[in-house]
Amino acid sequence: MAVFRYVVVDVFTDVALTGNQLAVFTDARELPEELLQQLALEIGFSETVFVYPSEAAHARIRIFTPRAELPFAGHPTLGSAFVLGQPLQLDTIALETQAGVVPVRLEREGAKVVFGRMEQPRPRIEPFEDGPVLAALGVERSELPVELYDNGMRHVYVALAGEDDVARLAPDAAALARFGPTIGFNCFAGSGSRWKTRMFAPGGGVPEDPATGSAAGPLAVHLARHGRIAWGDEIVISQGVEIGRPSTLYAQADGSGETVERVEVGGSAVVVARGEFRL
Repeated sequence: MAVFRYVVVDVFTDVALTGNQLAVFTDARELPEELLQQLALEIGFSETVFVYPSEAAHARIRIFTPRAELPFAGHPTLGSAFVLGQPLQLDTIALETQAGVVPVRLEREGAKVVFGRMEQPRPRIEPFEDGPVLAALGVERSELPVELYDNGMRHVYVALAGEDDVARLAPDAAALARFGPTIGFNCFAGSGSRWKTRMFAPGGGVPEDPATGSAAGPLAVHLARHGRIAWGDEIVISQGVEIGRPSTLYAQADGSGETVERVEVGGSAVVVARGEFRL
């Protein structure tokens, strides 16, 4: 019987039992490949991380939803940085993902890591047919063009008129799931530096995500490209309230016109549990 240890961390929050849950298997070298997806399904969080040695970074991470492996995702990367960076006492930890190496700057109070900022892969942008997705979401129109951003996770953005419209959403999960397992649908509203968002990815086994780091950076890009904020402005994103997991994300995009130069997403995280599987 082999023992595989993991840590549970709540991400994009500084309050335990809120934010987005993440399980991190801190040493996955002896885990059989066929167990990775099974363990992610068994745990049932929106993502589970498996950590390996890396020649290109401090560690290599593999990210699984309950149904599929992802090249990159935000809250697993930030949460893994908190779990691995705390004992290593690093100011910046570099994590190798399938979408490239992601550096995460860690901020401390004393010896404790309290905040992290990750430089995300710059997204590829393309238009997205709005009719089917608006129907699946149950909304009539988007206030901005409906576009897809791909930074390792593919996200579609739909702008609504107000935060109450975001809160009232009741999408058709089966219709959204037909778009596939590695795409998320983000509905948002707000102004200035404050924005509210909800993200649905039922095709990947995530009916609604409490906090989506991979979507926060492209949201800042989307807002800057369409003139709702200036390039370089930091936005504060509220997510997860409707499912009892309130989360706060910080995002900033640098660039000009249609050129994206840098994308950064930050937040806090709290380790809440440690456990092991005996298999």
